Amino acid sequence: MSGTVPDGMRVVLDRRVRRLAGRDGGASLLGGAPPRLVHLSARAQQALGDGSELTVADPLTRALARTLLDSGLAHPAHPLPAGPGPADVTVVVPVKDRPLDRLLAALPGDLGGLVVVDDGSADPEPLAALVKAAHGSVIRHETSRGPAAARNAGLRAATTDLVMFLDSDVVPQAGWLEPLLGHLADPAVALVAPRIVALPPVSGAIGRYEAVRSGLDLGPDPALIVPRSRVAYVPSAAMLVRREVVLPGFDEDLHVAEDVDLVLRLHAGGARLRYEPASRVAHDHRTSPRDWLARKAFYGTGAAPLAARHHGSVPPMVLSPWTAAACAVLLLQRRWSVPVAAVITAIAAERLSRKLPKLANPRASALRLAGLGLGGAVYQVANAMLRHHWPLAALMVPFSRRARRAVVAAAVAEGLADWWTRRAHDPAVRPDPLTHLVAHRLDDLAYGAGLWWGAWRHRSGAALRPIGPPVRSGPNG
Repeated sequence: MSGTVPDGMRVVLDRRVRRLAGRDGGASLLGGAPPRLVHLSARAQQALGDGSELTVADPLTRALARTLLDSGLAHPAHPLPAGPGPADVTVVVPVKDRPLDRLLAALPGDLGGLVVVDDGSADPEPLAALVKAAHGSVIRHETSRGPAAARNAGLRAATTDLVMFLDSDVVPQAGWLEPLLGHLADPAVALVAPRIVALPPVSGAIGRYEAVRSGLDLGPDPALIVPRSRVAYVPSAAMLVRREVVLPGFDEDLHVAEDVDLVLRLHAGGARLRYEPASRVAHDHRTSPRDWLARKAFYGTGAAPLAARHHGSVPPMVLSPWTAAACAVLLLQRRWSVPVAAVITAIAAERLSRKLPKLANPRASALRLAGLGLGGAVYQVANAMLRHHWPLAALMVPFSRRARRAVVAAAVAEGLADWWTRRAHDPAVRPDPLTHLVAHRLDDLAYGAGLWWGAWRHRSGAALRPIGPPVRSGPNG
């Protein structure tokens, strides 16, 4: 799916992008989704200037904006261009035995349609009356067919170009729809999703943890949605789609991770998918310990069928041979482990520098990149040890002092780092580090248990295997 970036659209570089000087008067941009190095010609560098923002006004800036947007190096800047209006949107809500009062009250009155799919509720009459009062229509499944089938029924019934999926346990916040519609001024964008935040009031230790660490909340920064990147999926709790691109819809054979499957299929088909945190939709998180842990384990069971359908798209780790070797040496915890890991990283940097002839200082840049790569690999290994592969770590702990040290160090360091990076995700909530660390470890144990159960049930270890990074190089801008 392709399209021309509209004139007047402003794009801004992602805050994580690093600009490296080139030998030809141009520059190289490091970042994107997944990370890559994109070289800009001198003309493209001049068009971008010394700042981080570009306004589309001519063929050069239009092509440059398309490259930056499609590589995840930049995002549309606010205010976004005028896109479709609410009248072009049908809201589809799957529901079973849940009240919809607060969700329907938050919807704008000028929508193009409202379709509520009753997926086998025990008492359908009150729901039908409520939806009728909201000028919507109800599709009734006499027996539950699952959320994917319910959403597909609503998708087929919609008559507008755009469909907004909203789950019954969410409440859109003020001004939520306009930023999503603005992204669809770009004809290449097929799906855009808001940020899912905690529905106030937030209470209890689990509630505070979920407010800053929910798997539905993908953070405060905009992103291109790309497998194996910072934002690799978006939840179907809230997503706006182009109807004709998404049809026939969700895979009804999946009862978990059907939203991730849809995202992966759309990406494979060439559609651009965007995450817009300026749009906020509140979610009523599960906070009772039993329900919370069960939901985490349930999410884990989705990895195996996803790995079977989309090879290499949901790995526990993405490691190059060099970083894998360095991490393995560090895990041995010998006196020579750190210097040997440093030598491995230096060799990798030297080899990388030969592939960066357009940079002004290829060796220094390569050493920096190799160091960042090693740091990211260490973090991935620590995370996988405690989340995806904790059963293996648990088997080793009773018999190995080094395994015990590695697990304890990873559990504390990764947990505190996670708290530090996410502690301000919800300004109204300030989780303390100890509670966050304990909840994070329980979250990982539950998810990992579900992951291994799903792998055993599907007789496949694909979701447990690390993979190597893709080989990517960017074109000249």
